[in-house]
Amino acid sequence: MSFVQPRLGRGSAAAAANVPWLVALAGFAAMYLPVYWWAGNSIWQTDEQGHGAIILAVLVWLFWTLRKEIVGAPTEPAPALGWPLFVFGLFVYVVGRAFDISILEFGSQLFVVAGTLLLLKGKKALAAAWFPVVYFIFMIPLPGFLVDAVTGPLKQWISGIVEVVLHAVGYPIARTGVIISIGQYQLQVADACSGLHSMFSLAALGTLFMFVMGRKSRLHNAIMLASILPIAFAANVIRVMVLVLVTYHLGDEACHPPMSRLTTSRKNVLTLHT
Repeated sequence: MSFVQPRLGRGSAAAAANVPWLVALAGFAAMYLPVYWWAGNSIWQTDEQGHGAIILAVLVWLFWTLRKEIVGAPTEPAPALGWPLFVFGLFVYVVGRAFDISILEFGSQLFVVAGTLLLLKGKKALAAAWFPVVYFIFMIPLPGFLVDAVTGPLKQWISGIVEVVLHAVGYPIARTGVIISIGQYQLQVADACSGLHSMFSLAALGTLFMFVMGRKSRLHNAIMLASILPIAFAANVIRVMVLVLVTYHLGDEACHPPMSRLTTSRKNVLTLHT
């Protein structure tokens, strides 16, 4: 008597092939859903980090769009590279969770996902998903030391440009540091007017646009990439200039709530929050 080993049907084979992906997805959800929940109830509700939830939605869409390319890549696992990336990502995640360091928690995603793709499929799958993997960078909250180091000079540059331009067209304007005096008003350029976070958000939007458009010209992409930060900086200069002019011509109440009043013994000092 001979026994014939039953063969798996196409449906069973496909289901078996999906098991590793489902396990990886479940593990990722167990690790990062608590992080997203915390962010959704804290930093993602602020103006500075509000783009985080949008970045998450974009990442879900990107991976869903590229799912066929990722799954269809030849199965050639690269454990020599995958395991170090994956273990390093886990280490960064554990340290971030243990010490409540959100930068590490969000930053670990890049390494965990890259390592998982290398372990399950290989380098070609990672190459197919390179953009969403790198795009995780835009979910990382900007570190405080970077914000403090960059915000001050940006405020100085913006207030200086506003002073020079408005003085050139005849407005009675002067500046001391980041405090602009125009007419009867003194206006202080706040941290929000530095435009650092808007530059970060615009960089995320610009790189996404470049990827979606899929232009092959390296020169075109380089020009677009190089123009992102100057455009964001110019936009913040214009916003501050408009607020200064509105305050001068219409009074500080016209800009409420973008400006909050701080009283002094001599003049009204308005803090610009663009």
